[in-house]
Amino acid sequence: MEALVALARVDMAAVDALIIDRMQSPVPVIPLLAEHIIAAGGKRLRPLLTIAAARAATAAFADVDLANPVKLAASVEFIHTATLLHDDVVDGSERRRGKVAAHLIWGSATSVLVGDFLFARAFELMVETGQLRALGILAQASSVIAQGEVLQLTRAHDLNLDQETYLRIISAKTAELFAAAAEAGAVGIGADEKTTSAVRSFGLNLGLAFQLADDALDYGGSSEALGKNTGDDFRERKLTLPVIKAVQRATPAERAFWQRVIEKGDQRDGDLEEAIAILARHGAVEAARAESLRWAGQAKRALDNLPVHPLRAMLFELVDFVIDRVL
Repeated sequence: MEALVALARVDMAAVDALIIDRMQSPVPVIPLLAEHIIAAGGKRLRPLLTIAAARAATAAFADVDLANPVKLAASVEFIHTATLLHDDVVDGSERRRGKVAAHLIWGSATSVLVGDFLFARAFELMVETGQLRALGILAQASSVIAQGEVLQLTRAHDLNLDQETYLRIISAKTAELFAAAAEAGAVGIGADEKTTSAVRSFGLNLGLAFQLADDALDYGGSSEALGKNTGDDFRERKLTLPVIKAVQRATPAERAFWQRVIEKGDQRDGDLEEAIAILARHGAVEAARAESLRWAGQAKRALDNLPVHPLRAMLFELVDFVIDRVL
């Protein structure tokens, strides 16, 4: 991971500078709120994928014009940030990237509207590249993400949610932007179809591994690693893979517990600890980690189709970094 970040440092500095420039507005609350979440950092994994895919596609470290991939990477970060602002309002989240969630400071309406502003900025940047195909990739990703959000909302607190449907939800909500970020980077640099397909597959599988690792981390990690409070998924009554696994294996008493805390939202002191104990009895967190490893393996296999390049090994290590957050 360190080698990839070091390689992309100059490119990512250009991305960050562009993000700061384009989040400005004569309406003071817009840059204030945007900076609150964007300046908090995060890992910038998605724009990093855009830059890495462009570099890998050219099989060169220097003498490559990355003006378009830089704009596309900034677009990806704006899309991601906009979805986070919207998600936090929908979920009632209290923290994001280690800070108080924006909607608790400026209000839900302002957070949603600033998210809309960032979406608009993202599309302005895409148009500036003149890359119609890249624009189509990221536009479609935005549509898929929204559909995933709605699908999740329609199945919120539904204990009958199965693993297959859950994977559809996180494939749309999380993995699609990873895939589109990588694919847009390759397209933005003029990569061939084999390379473009390979980086898209890599991004999609990495995104699934990332989300499933995050699911496990919520029940066994630290707030510092998550950038939000440990147990937030439980408090927000989210059905993530560990809970889905535990519900499938539940005794009648355990199912009654899940009905109370997830379906009815009747959560009491000690319920999070009880949930963690139930998950442990059924090996549910370990099962989620195993699923994360399975998708991580598919991401690594997708790299076999990339040109021979030192970046291939770095992307391989990026997969391990995502998994090692919890394993």
